[in-house]
Amino acid sequence: MVMSNTKLAFVFPGQGSQKIGMMAELAAEYPRVIDTFGEASEVLGYDVWNLIQNGEQEAINLTERTQPILLSASVALWRVWQDKQGPQPTLLAGHSLGEWSALTCSGVLAFGDAVNLVRLRGAYMQEAVPQGQGTMAAIMGLDDDRIQQCCEQAAQGQEVAPVNYNAPGQVVIAGATQAVDRAIDLCKEAGAKRAAPLAVSAPFHTGMMKPAADKLAEDMASVTWSTPRIPVVHNVHAQTENDPGRIRKLMIEQIYSPVRWVDCVKKLAAQGIDTAVECGPGKVLCGLNKRIDKGVNALPTDMPDSLTQALEATARM
Repeated sequence: MVMSNTKLAFVFPGQGSQKIGMMAELAAEYPRVIDTFGEASEVLGYDVWNLIQNGEQEAINLTERTQPILLSASVALWRVWQDKQGPQPTLLAGHSLGEWSALTCSGVLAFGDAVNLVRLRGAYMQEAVPQGQGTMAAIMGLDDDRIQQCCEQAAQGQEVAPVNYNAPGQVVIAGATQAVDRAIDLCKEAGAKRAAPLAVSAPFHTGMMKPAADKLAEDMASVTWSTPRIPVVHNVHAQTENDPGRIRKLMIEQIYSPVRWVDCVKKLAAQGIDTAVECGPGKVLCGLNKRIDKGVNALPTDMPDSLTQALEATARM
């Protein structure tokens, strides 16, 4: 039996980490990766592995594809970690979509159910706001309160608000395109080092996503939600929950609520976590986590070498 490590957490990335060719090196070494994507392909009705190896970037950037792709990548890496008998974390957390990966790895959702739900989540999010009517923007080098003030001033009857608190001085805003454009100008005037639109197709985590949440709530009610085997720190309130019904409600709220990632990482640190393994492609969360709390060492697993190094580093803890 693999013992859990009281100082270890796993964190799961969200959208933006996808790229053509991802996971290829890991798949060459660990057949479990191909097997996991094969399971996802059966649920989705198309060859997911072929798409991410040989498709076009534009195709995997469609959110109803991006979401199941990234969930599958994270679950594949989690399974490889289990196969290698890596030490078990005592807490999990995921950024936006990554929270679904965390819940799947915690045993709250069956993998097949999770793949289908995040596909629907992506489709409903895209349908909720017509193309071009909503957007998101990254604001760098401005404090949270000032960004909030800029958004309130820019709204003019439209929606715009901070939606991703990613790191100190790094916040994403979202809402109606015109209101976001006005907020970008106001943030620049207020002294932001950078304020620029993101290449996304919808204003995620705003009230404009409420129709998507309402639709997904019906689908979510038809699958089994179990008690987590490992507690998950949730985006909505940066706390853990044990009750499956409450977890399901939080995942509905998460669609139209801000991602409080700074608070999530601070929660991990407050619980004694000093190492966080990023379980998924890329190193985005490693970078953010270092900016949030330097006392939480971040370890990527997106290549065979980094996975081996993470296994060795955590085994010595």
